[in-house]
Amino acid sequence: MTTISIRDVWKEYDDQVVLERVSLEIEPHAFVLIVGASGCGKSTLLRMLLGQEQPSRGEILIDGTPLPPEPGPDRGVVFQRYSVFPHLTVRENVTLGLEFGQAPIAGRLFGGARKRAIAEAEHYIELVGLEQAMDKYPSALSGGMQQRLAIAQALITKPKVLLLDEPFGALDPGIRADMHELVIKLWQDSKMTVFMVSHDLSEAFYLGTRLITLDRRRNRPEERERYGASITHDIPITRRRENRHRGIKLAEGDVL
Repeated sequence: MTTISIRDVWKEYDDQVVLERVSLEIEPHAFVLIVGASGCGKSTLLRMLLGQEQPSRGEILIDGTPLPPEPGPDRGVVFQRYSVFPHLTVRENVTLGLEFGQAPIAGRLFGGARKRAIAEAEHYIELVGLEQAMDKYPSALSGGMQQRLAIAQALITKPKVLLLDEPFGALDPGIRADMHELVIKLWQDSKMTVFMVSHDLSEAFYLGTRLITLDRRRNRPEERERYGASITHDIPITRRRENRHRGIKLAEGDVL
């Protein structure tokens, strides 16, 4: 299982400080929810974990090794806006992740390798509940189905870390609840560590094993750009998760 260390990380853009003094030790198989006001650096932290951006100061380690300065197959990501290819079917969208990983120059597999990639893609499509839509194009899918497709794309490379940037914010409440159950099951059945950005505290407490809040501790309006957000709360969320999902009353002391 994967451990993640974030050590005194700062992120600055020219004279603007977005994040400062961010330090975390993340235990294996954690489900970390990151909350905070708009513009406080939640998505910036996620992009640094992905490798799209690098810390201005400090370092991020995965299993004791510095994070590579670019995205890799060990980190999957799902955004709020559906990151799918509209001209490809569901099956082709998911297969493409393996093709890029195994044939980065050609971007395509052939023969037996392609057959194996398609079979694996179909497995993940079934895992997210889209087995009846394998030959459909994204335009024929609902918002919830498109997010299921994006999750299958992220999982096909078997990432150690799954990064979710407000993936359910645009979904209707009923579909959102279904997606919560799907993500919990996928996480429970794997060894992944999950980081998820959310604006919804109830969602954060429902899904997470750990809640991180980001805010500016130093906030002088006339010098706002000089100070970045840092961690203001780091809350472990303990409960018997399996009882909660079966509708069984939680034990006294469990956190809701």
